[in-house]
Amino acid sequence: MNRPAATLEETETVFMALSHDVRRQILLILSHLGGELPSGYLAARFRHSWPTTTRHLGVLEKAGLVEVHRRGRSSQYRINREKLSRVLEGWLENLRPPAPERTWAPSGPRTTRGLARRKRSKATKNEPKGQKR
Repeated sequence: MNRPAATLEETETVFMALSHDVRRQILLILSHLGGELPSGYLAARFRHSWPTTTRHLGVLEKAGLVEVHRRGRSSQYRINREKLSRVLEGWLENLRPPAPERTWAPSGPRTTRGLARRKRSKATKNEPKGQKR
């Protein structure tokens, strides 16, 4: 399946949303219990206030990591696995070792001693003729 790559903005938003442990725990609860869960059920899992939970859910919703279905006064939350996978797998792809043909090969010296020799060599080439050290 060929999915479009995540934009830099999407990646930043998702990682910001995942930066708080409570939001990661909410995603784990939604993932392990499956389906949709009411916000009250999620809020009861934590020791902080109801507004704090709704703020965390709002951050996850804004990042596109959860989908919310509002029915009357009730809100049901579901994890958006496709978005989570697309962004995280896309970012992890950057950490895979490059193929040999894509490996960067430096053209200059590989040691500080070699760099110093190169600098001395360039300095003597750039001196005006007739002047020696």
